[in-house]
Amino acid sequence: MRQLADSQLRRLEEHKYSCSSESLMDPLMQKWWCWLVEQCPLTLAPNLITITGLAINIFTSLILVYYSPDAKQEVPRWACFLCAFGLFVYQSLDAIDGKQARRTGTSSPLGELFDHGCDSLSTVFVSLGVSCSVRLGTLPYWMFFQCMMAVTLFYCAHWQTYVSGTLRFGYIDVTEAQFGVMAIHLVSVILGPEFWGMKIPGTDVEFIAVYIFLGLSQVFIQLIMAFPIILWGGAGKNGSTIAGTSVLSPVVPLSLILIPAVLIAWKSPEGLFLQHPTIYLLTFGCVAARVTNRLVVAHMTKSEMAYSDASLLGPAALFLNQYFNCPISEKYLLYCVCAYVIYDLIKYCRQVCLEICEHLNIMLFTIIPLYAPTKATSSMEKNGSSSKYMTRSKSKVKNN
Repeated sequence: MRQLADSQLRRLEEHKYSCSSESLMDPLMQKWWCWLVEQCPLTLAPNLITITGLAINIFTSLILVYYSPDAKQEVPRWACFLCAFGLFVYQSLDAIDGKQARRTGTSSPLGELFDHGCDSLSTVFVSLGVSCSVRLGTLPYWMFFQCMMAVTLFYCAHWQTYVSGTLRFGYIDVTEAQFGVMAIHLVSVILGPEFWGMKIPGTDVEFIAVYIFLGLSQVFIQLIMAFPIILWGGAGKNGSTIAGTSVLSPVVPLSLILIPAVLIAWKSPEGLFLQHPTIYLLTFGCVAARVTNRLVVAHMTKSEMAYSDASLLGPAALFLNQYFNCPISEKYLLYCVCAYVIYDLIKYCRQVCLEICEHLNIMLFTIIPLYAPTKATSSMEKNGSSSKYMTRSKSKVKNN
């Protein structure tokens, strides 16, 4: 079944990437990113760089989940270090994929979509990894709040992009948050995961409260920045979204994730979330990633976002099972639903990528570079000017 209509694919050709950033750390990292991309061969596809970073990030996060499936046990220090390193690798590769696309003259809307799709999945695993590192499972409802807020903030970032047409990064945003997570992992490496359960000298407050406070601060900052743009920043007719729809319409798919996640955990007679927190959060995180990807597609194709989604059948199955007094064991159903939503996410992303590749006559993981970079173009890249790189490929793809 096709995921994108012909009209959406035509509008995708007209899409132009729009971004504004006030990040404090991005300018400091540019030298590293520019040096790193110059080490990449011109035959290396940008999307292959992105997917490699995601695979490393997921693998290192799963190591922590393996040692602490309920985020309560102490994990090995080396695993925390490996997770921090994996996140740094992902951050670096995620930052250079666009630069590599400009170096090789292969910039396309597919690259932007692929990048955001990987970010949506990375958000889930980063949240689970850091929860295991600080043993947040000892405070399960805070763990639930953290992971659900992580995917919500990512969704809201693209919600405001759908409304205004511009992806915005504040002073403290993705890069700063990633370095914060790396720092937390390194604290667990140096002082041990048990450090977070110790009390601050002279008080009865544990150090994990500091971690929670910092997380809450980030949530409030991001929401305060996002919602004024969502409510009053519409770039469409009469203040609507760029697709001409209501600025509040994306709240429906988000609600269909968050509300069932809360109700199923609260009403579970087997204590489903409390007994299997990482699987539970991974399940709803993948549903959120699927819905967020649809929001990104709606933005890039200037189309209305449908409220229904196949991935929502998973939470619906868990809800109906509870409604009929759990004729199926909640544990086994959760594992089946988790497998289903992961499969559905991969299937959707694969189908969308193939449809775009076919329409734009491009390849997903292989490229044919149009030219070799010169000293002049390398200097422009370092200075932040990429106009010379924003050429079109043989497939007549517009630049992202």
